[in-house]
Amino acid sequence: MIAKLTGIIDYIGEGFLILDVNGVGYRLFCSTRTLSKCPEQRMNMSFFVETQVREDHIHLFGFADLTEKEWFTTLTNVQGVGAKVGLAILSALTPNDLSLAIATGDSKALTQANGVGSKLATRIVTELKGKADLAETAFDERTLSVNKIVPNTMTEAVSALVNLGYGRSEAGFVVGGILKDFPNAEVSEIIRLSLKEIGQNHG
Repeated sequence: MIAKLTGIIDYIGEGFLILDVNGVGYRLFCSTRTLSKCPEQRMNMSFFVETQVREDHIHLFGFADLTEKEWFTTLTNVQGVGAKVGLAILSALTPNDLSLAIATGDSKALTQANGVGSKLATRIVTELKGKADLAETAFDERTLSVNKIVPNTMTEAVSALVNLGYGRSEAGFVVGGILKDFPNAEVSEIIRLSLKEIGQNHG
């Protein structure tokens, strides 16, 4: 099974590219995120690869980084999420955004992806939220890993911001950052600081 390929980018199409590896052209289906990271044609690049073998075909899916590949594997294990939908989700949301959406239960964020309705988005969030392998989420340096945050504190603060009309993913991102800097802060203080930061971001 092919797990990684390094070669020359021969052609970039819509949703795929052809990678020339020592004269052999491999067709890799990719998210728009990975395609956007590709250099010009005839340049070298490495891809992590997910190989799917079916009775009538063998498809290769290429990813610019390992995190995206792992998310693809995780997503396609959810009932109703095939390879096409998995790539659509990863095209609409970065791994960070996807982690935040699932950690905070923001199923609406997933509906930005083509082919993902509210029912499927809810199923994805429900099935993945409690997974052990998602405990260490792909938050960036400003945020805490979910398993290091006091659950009740984060939940209460995020819920309060959502009730004020802010998106759950944005609220989770901001609250995570506040908790990193002030891990012992009271919920009221976290909300105050979060509102201040959101105001600055929107300003």
